[in-house]
Amino acid sequence: MESFLALPYVKYSLISIIAFLVALVISKILRILIDRFIKISSKKLKVDHTQFNFLKNAVTFIVFMIAVIFIFYTIPKLKALSLTLFAGAGILAAIALFASQQAFSNIVSGIFIVIFKPFRVNDLIDVGTMPKARVEDITLRHTVLRNFENRRIIVPNSVISSEILINSSIVDETICNFIDMGISYDSDIDKAIEILRTEAMAHPNFIDHRNQDEISREEHPVMVRVMGFGDSSVNLRAFVWSQDHVLGFKMKTDLHKSYKEQFDKQGIEIPFPYRTIVYKNK
Repeated sequence: MESFLALPYVKYSLISIIAFLVALVISKILRILIDRFIKISSKKLKVDHTQFNFLKNAVTFIVFMIAVIFIFYTIPKLKALSLTLFAGAGILAAIALFASQQAFSNIVSGIFIVIFKPFRVNDLIDVGTMPKARVEDITLRHTVLRNFENRRIIVPNSVISSEILINSSIVDETICNFIDMGISYDSDIDKAIEILRTEAMAHPNFIDHRNQDEISREEHPVMVRVMGFGDSSVNLRAFVWSQDHVLGFKMKTDLHKSYKEQFDKQGIEIPFPYRTIVYKNK
């Protein structure tokens, strides 16, 4: 057994395995300590989790890089190989730089995201033409988004940094929901506006977003505007406020149903296209 362990390849294999196991244990311990620090801090102040998630991923990367360097310098053949590689560092650096250009771009973009904070973990964002999704994690390479179908969208940091973002959570989460309804030209427009206002204010997710000046001027909590005239409809828009996008979406779908029901009861017609057919005889 001792002679078997004395074989160089067995010895160096054990060193490599032990080094990676130690790196794994150290990274796990550091991540646990960071998680505990977040929980303790959360009791005292509102913590932005973005830096901590990025830090955990960065710590894991650094620990394993140290383990790899240790293995290279412990095993003579790998050490000789590394010295040979460093001897041709000029050519190898150019090759490595070209091959890892995208990887470095993602890492630098991830650092910029953490520093400038266009979005944070748990923020609800729109990225380019993608539907709304919540930020679940920010790693050294990519950002993980979770959409409302509970699917994970993996976006490279360099891509998300170059896109136009709509952040529904930053600074102020309250949102003004545009609810568009069309009524026929024969319908009572004042009655339709009153229905839009009454049903919106009766919904539990509605909030009164008026400031003191608007309250003093006795402006209505639900603003309704005539947006224009269609081929067969007068187009109305209700501006209805909610606490955040998720509650606003639920309120909006509920109001579509209640508006239809009240319009039917009150004799307000939601128009649909008419076709007039003319039969022409010789």
